[in-house]
Amino acid sequence: MFSFLTGQDSNCENLHRREFLQLGGLATLGLNLPFVLQQQALAAASRRKDTNVILIWTQGGTSHHDTFDPKPEAPANVRGSYNFINTAIPGVQFTEIVPRMAQELNRFALLRSWNPQNGSHGTADAIAMSGKPFNPAVIYPTFGSVVSQQLGFKTALPPFVQLGNSVDRRFGGGVAGYLGMEHNAFEINADPGAAQFNVRDITPPAGISMDRVSRRKQMLAAVDSLQKKAELQPEAFGALDEHYQAALNMITAPETKRAFDLEKEDPRLRDRYGRNKFGQSLLLGRRMIEAGVRFVTVTDGGWDTHANNFDSLKDRLSPRLDQGIPELIIDLEQRGMLANTLVVWLTDFGRTPKINSASGRDHWSSAGFAVMAGAGVPGGSVLGVTDDEGGRPIKDEYLSQDVAATIYEKVGIEHDIMLTNPLDGRPMSLNEGRVIKEWM
Repeated sequence: MFSFLTGQDSNCENLHRREFLQLGGLATLGLNLPFVLQQQALAAASRRKDTNVILIWTQGGTSHHDTFDPKPEAPANVRGSYNFINTAIPGVQFTEIVPRMAQELNRFALLRSWNPQNGSHGTADAIAMSGKPFNPAVIYPTFGSVVSQQLGFKTALPPFVQLGNSVDRRFGGGVAGYLGMEHNAFEINADPGAAQFNVRDITPPAGISMDRVSRRKQMLAAVDSLQKKAELQPEAFGALDEHYQAALNMITAPETKRAFDLEKEDPRLRDRYGRNKFGQSLLLGRRMIEAGVRFVTVTDGGWDTHANNFDSLKDRLSPRLDQGIPELIIDLEQRGMLANTLVVWLTDFGRTPKINSASGRDHWSSAGFAVMAGAGVPGGSVLGVTDDEGGRPIKDEYLSQDVAATIYEKVGIEHDIMLTNPLDGRPMSLNEGRVIKEWM
């Protein structure tokens, strides 16, 4: 649904949501909806680049040892149970559970020396999805919210969309934070692979036709007209009218319905992405970018493999990503979209070098991986080295703030700018990282 979230974990107790737009309740929102849209329009900044982003977030902490940074020479209690395979880049090996990623390594770049500096759920989401150190007093905005605030709308669709709810929001992970809830994501939790896939708040409920929506729009205009005559500040209502119209445009614009209509895609392409929620979410993410969304986050949960790590990764978790992510990159390239679409894969943190007694790996705060493709990122670049056990970076170490700086530079937002906290007017630094120069 179209939800502007308050910053709490979607899986936690005491969750509160505010519905941004309901077809049956536009008139009841008063000034809230127009104010939200007005702020988005006022915040639209320079468009020096037209680079969009698809961020893939695997919640729980994807093991770097068992995917992209294997240690074939390490002891068995570090090495694990997988075999090792060659990749498209001579001398670089992955594990056997990511064969297609290995085959397509020349299409993306891999950072093996990411230091997450954190090993706790919740705080991990806040840090890795904002590039800012954890601060219990301040919720820092996630990348998509910054893009929304800085660049604004491109079409009737919102600039920031999230597919799935696998983000731990207990400490503000993945939300707009001090930028304000108007810059939170348009969140879609429905399964794009389902036979009756539809999106609430852009699909009229049963019994409500678009003609009926039009009549409600006319009624709302009549009420507004009466209000204006009694108000001392009619110019304010003139501004509100513009943003009511923008809200209605999201529902009534033809591109909105087209963007969500996966049935328009070739069934063979849908098969190649994978007939599962994650694969179809990637495909929908590509369609969102085509329709004018600037930033799409695709989430996937279940990666906290404290027990049964090896069977879980091989049989359940890895196959859908190993199929879907390369297909997304290839699809973007074939459509001429890869040059201005940055694909990023991030996760909470790495996992322990040593395997625990439950055949699992626990949280690890000093080593992990990141993947980028498109927008000028050199395919086949494997950057960084960890020690013999994969416990810490020993060459080309980069932090979450550096990954964030690189994302911002790719979309044309200077990462060292100052933003303003609208609550108290304080200047807030966007990012203190250094750009990963090898990927620019």
